[in-house]
Amino acid sequence: MSRPSKQEEMVGFPVPDYRFDQKNEMFKRAFWDEQFETQRTRFYNEVGFQDKPGWGKVDFSIRNAAWNVEWSFGMGNSRSNSGLYAWEGIHPKAERFVRTGGRVEGTPSEMSNVVKKAALRLGADLVGICRVHPNWVYSHEYNLITQEHYPLELPKGCDNAVVMAIEMDYHTLRSSSMVLQGFATGHAYSKMAFLANMVAAFIRGLGYRAVPCGNDTALSIPLAMAAGLGEWSRMGLLVTKKLGPRVRLCKVFTDLPLAHDHFEPFGVVEFCKTCKTCASNCPSQAISHGEMTTEGPNISSHSGALKWYINAEKCYTYWGTRRTDCTQCIRVCPFNKMPGKIHDLSRFLIKRAPLFNRLLVKLDEVLGYQKTLPVSRFWGKG
Repeated sequence: MSRPSKQEEMVGFPVPDYRFDQKNEMFKRAFWDEQFETQRTRFYNEVGFQDKPGWGKVDFSIRNAAWNVEWSFGMGNSRSNSGLYAWEGIHPKAERFVRTGGRVEGTPSEMSNVVKKAALRLGADLVGICRVHPNWVYSHEYNLITQEHYPLELPKGCDNAVVMAIEMDYHTLRSSSMVLQGFATGHAYSKMAFLANMVAAFIRGLGYRAVPCGNDTALSIPLAMAAGLGEWSRMGLLVTKKLGPRVRLCKVFTDLPLAHDHFEPFGVVEFCKTCKTCASNCPSQAISHGEMTTEGPNISSHSGALKWYINAEKCYTYWGTRRTDCTQCIRVCPFNKMPGKIHDLSRFLIKRAPLFNRLLVKLDEVLGYQKTLPVSRFWGKG
């Protein structure tokens, strides 16, 4: 067995030895790679109404309403340093408070405690803090607004990250309608924009720089892992202890001295080796049934770390075919459960007694957790 690199020893898990170019991220790639022009047009420009519950105009309207704050004011999926994710600035009504009294000083531990409490009060469901590894920052940004491609760097000294998770609604994600599942996703993205903006404003009010980000600027999952929020999984998403994969991530980079959390694995990778439920239920077969590797299937993979890589090309093509986003892997994941004594016991066994993993996977199937909920539950019609 090879020895872990210095990078892996620093953060507790493998880190590729290069920075990923955001241009190759699948949602950015679809705007310049001609082979995905049809899928992009279908996904963004064509209406996918169907004559069945959960796929009508009312359903698409509430899905789009949930996304509206992100689309109109957040824009973290389009470019960095804009809208609610602007890297500088504070409202004029707050400026006099920022200018008066100097910086708020405290030990890194004290300030971490204050920032975490503020983030939770402002709407975070989970929050952790880590030091930013340079290879988690994109080497270049691909700006969807201007179609420009240019080098990307964080402001000097902003090497601490406050990483926050927003919960997606459990029952909505189990809906039989992919459109309503998209409501849960969009609602979380809009909340992310508000949350990151407010936490950045709080830190600026203390007298420090703060850079709020959604999906832009840097890779959220390794940052969240380093901040102690969870582990990566077979489906390529973060799995948290409390909420499983049912979260969306945002972050704020800052030069405020902070104490760091650390990577806390709790058995997800070992469980994924046995489970494969997400791979079996993925409608595009974009999730691997095989072993972990260090090479992804195409240029949209940040290869170099030993893990499972999804095939983003297959995933995106399916989204284009259905003209809406897909969360089937999150829905069927055995970690996607509401807190409770039985599920807490299951998580305990996964961490302490992986011998029971295969039994837990079978029980999850037998008890019907992979089944969808009727659309009527979302709309309160029965």
